[in-house]
Amino acid sequence: MEKTTLVIMAAGLGSRYGGIKQLEPVGVSGEIIMDYSIYDAIKAGFNKIIFIIRKDLEKDFKEVIGNRIAEKVEVEYAFQEIADLPEGFKVPEGRTKPWGTGQAVLSCKDMIKEPFAVINADDYYGSEAFVKIHDYLVQADVQSSDYCMAGFVLGNTLSENGTVTRGVCQADKDGYLIDIKETRSIERKGNSAVSREKEGEEVLIDLNSPVSMNMWGFMPGLLPRLETGFVSFLKTEGEELKSEYLLPEEVGRLIKRGEVSVKVLSTNDKWFGVTYKEDKQTVMDSISELVKKGLYPEKLY
Repeated sequence: MEKTTLVIMAAGLGSRYGGIKQLEPVGVSGEIIMDYSIYDAIKAGFNKIIFIIRKDLEKDFKEVIGNRIAEKVEVEYAFQEIADLPEGFKVPEGRTKPWGTGQAVLSCKDMIKEPFAVINADDYYGSEAFVKIHDYLVQADVQSSDYCMAGFVLGNTLSENGTVTRGVCQADKDGYLIDIKETRSIERKGNSAVSREKEGEEVLIDLNSPVSMNMWGFMPGLLPRLETGFVSFLKTEGEELKSEYLLPEEVGRLIKRGEVSVKVLSTNDKWFGVTYKEDKQTVMDSISELVKKGLYPEKLY
């Protein structure tokens, strides 16, 4: 069986939510959102999990989810550390947070030699996207720079409890990603969505627009490219205390330079996640409904 890895980014704190939202129980039998992603990933064919976490979270994380997942599939841990920087760089005085999702993925660079997917820990993606990404990865040459991402329908990703930020995607006629525009303050308005990034100005967005929810499929050749990009980022933005080296932005730069291609794999599954504290009940109700429909067993493991 070909090795394929699922990388789960779980190092962040939910600042708007107010706690370690990745470990909140939401399932019928006390499962957390990650349980459903891992269940879907294993079913799709992924056979290794790498959790990216904070070192101080390790004990709790293993007790809540890591140890029981290790009974089902190969598990490794990577730790995102603020001081894990390329030679010649240091953390500027006053900076308290690590450097974003690009650095997070780099934290597991020595563990990956195979095709891999990347997801957020606190997002529910649905089973369809895992199948599509896994199948795309195993059919491609491991040395290639032909990557993929799940393209969700914007209307299937909005919160009823506040505005959201989404990466609105533009693809060419063959379905390859041209650009991702990080668009903030999006909410539903009638039969469309609006963004209020600029005060007093509403920008209409089609509810059917494809958006990135940070669910990617990569080959291991991405990792040295991320290392190079991180150095460039630190040279230009490393002294800014809140700057972030973001995975979607670096992938966008690689596309514009013609170094990689990214196929947008459309999925109609409804995304949901805990952005706001009020979202938790919505997530619990949604999962309960999926269990009632028979898409998941009442007890996953």
